Amino acid sequence: MSDKTGKLLNFGLPKGSLEKPTLKLFDKAGYNISVSSRSYRPSFDDPELEGRFVRAQEISRFVEYGFFDCGLTGHDWVVENGSDVVEVCELIYSRASNVTSKWVLAVPEDSEIREITDLQDKRIATEVVKLTRGFLHEHGVTAEVEFSWGATEVKVPEMVDAIVDLTETGSSLRANNLRIIDTILSTSTRLIANKESREIEAKREKIKRIALLLQAALEASKWVGLKLNTKKVNLGSILDALPALRKPTISPLSEEDWAAVETIVEDKVVREIIPILRANGAEGIIEYPLNKVVH
Repeated sequence: MSDKTGKLLNFGLPKGSLEKPTLKLFDKAGYNISVSSRSYRPSFDDPELEGRFVRAQEISRFVEYGFFDCGLTGHDWVVENGSDVVEVCELIYSRASNVTSKWVLAVPEDSEIREITDLQDKRIATEVVKLTRGFLHEHGVTAEVEFSWGATEVKVPEMVDAIVDLTETGSSLRANNLRIIDTILSTSTRLIANKESREIEAKREKIKRIALLLQAALEASKWVGLKLNTKKVNLGSILDALPALRKPTISPLSEEDWAAVETIVEDKVVREIIPILRANGAEGIIEYPLNKVVH
């Protein structure tokens, strides 16, 4: 266990496609993690933390066994491995976007397979064999499920009748002329913890603090800060145009008939808001990024 090293927590970090977005997320949360190109042992600027990079598919097992106190992995791998761990919080981020991913059953566009029962006695390729077999069992379907090392979509229809693959938007499947017939599991990244580690107060509180900061960093990606100046006579129309997270902060300026307004708005709407604010008398409009937002 990590206590023998003098560190409070041993953290499992995902190697592969999640590695860079995970390091970026930790950076926004206030943790600097240094990584050597040839090392699987990152260096944390927090003296209470140590860790190691491991494939996301394996992290839940190492957390359950107690090698890691906590780690980041997909909910799908917790289910696939049948790992007895605590899912502390959901962190919706990935290599490509901040949306929930799905494991889906897909077949060629011209396939006669239209629903789950049509897979009886068929062959399916996937990386999540246990998850797929469980789903088929729930629907009373018997089919041959084989493990796929990757590039699963190229195996139909010549090698297999159907695949179970991970997708965010479905664009890759459509590009390969595949049609989704059902969703097996929706998944996202989770901060997970070893059950025994969670029983130790110092570890539990440290994990809780890390969860708060990671969630705050993710939430901040949805929002931006806005500052502006306006004549007080225009305040009503300015405030009506602001769909703020909270009530805006209004401060007096040195000129009595002027005020400064500061607030937080969703990043996706700011391009619509700024021209409206300008048209309603706002001046000196400043947009700035946020590192953390805690509700």
